[in-house]
Amino acid sequence: MSRARFEHAMRRRALLAIPAALAAPGLLRAQEAWPVRQARIIIPFAAGGPQDPPARIIAEKLSQRLGATFIVDNRPGAGGGLGAQQVAQAAPDGATLLFISSSISIIPTLQVALRFDPVRDLAPISLVCDVPAALLVRSDSRFDSLAAVLAAARASPGRLTYASGGVGSANHLAGALFAALAGLDLTHVPYRGISQAVTAIYTGEIDLIFGSTLEVLAHAREGRARLLGTTMPARLPETPEVPAIAEQVPGYAAPNWFSMFAPKGMAPPLTERLVAELARLRDDPDMTARLSAGAAQMRLDGPGPLAARLAEEVVKWRDVIGRANIRAD
Repeated sequence: MSRARFEHAMRRRALLAIPAALAAPGLLRAQEAWPVRQARIIIPFAAGGPQDPPARIIAEKLSQRLGATFIVDNRPGAGGGLGAQQVAQAAPDGATLLFISSSISIIPTLQVALRFDPVRDLAPISLVCDVPAALLVRSDSRFDSLAAVLAAARASPGRLTYASGGVGSANHLAGALFAALAGLDLTHVPYRGISQAVTAIYTGEIDLIFGSTLEVLAHAREGRARLLGTTMPARLPETPEVPAIAEQVPGYAAPNWFSMFAPKGMAPPLTERLVAELARLRDDPDMTARLSAGAAQMRLDGPGPLAARLAEEVVKWRDVIGRANIRAD
């Protein structure tokens, strides 16, 4: 065989091999577009909350990488239960995802009328981040320390008020646990979303709030607010001067966390792609900057840790809700 004929045969063999290579599962999956042209990431809380920025970053990055448009859709109600239920009832075709706080672990106990169980009815995708919360007052508050709050609450039971983004929200239960462990009688005042609740602190309507550091840490750095304690078991590296509430209320810990779920039954290849794309965000500068600025810890470690966290915290908050006799609106 002449050299020219040999080279022609080799080129032809290489071209014929391309379809077979693309048929390999990993390569084929990488070439496929997301099965829908537009997908929603439902946040089951009012717009303007601390979930919005990281969810929007995720939506933007997934849109760039998966060949579909991902949009954020705020659907508040029932402490996150209505939006979460909507995702659970959606088709498992990749068109609907859920981005939610640790309120997902409160829903099974507090929102029983929805007949919806996140453990049974949702598929875990990944924890997104662990988010500390802080006990916050405005900068000119008469309370300059956690000890001052404890003393005032014990001297005047029921007089101190704390705001939340709604009954059953993560900041509501953080306050309920604080009151229970410290032996306090605090008055809970729910608002329609955390943004309204934070505003109530600055207008003087409310005394205290347990706010996500993703939202309130910047307020403290700007001098608008004062942080009296944090909800993690130990002090935060970002705010070493602020005590952990557990230093004066032993056993207290109420970290918030954000996570993503899909409807139960989503095809494993779609779940695997989604998990892989989220894992890539651990090195994304936009995501890293947003979370580190709010003292949040990046996770994006897949379904297993999220499933374990959910199961553990459902039990924890069921006990808190029962002891405090909390009822949904």
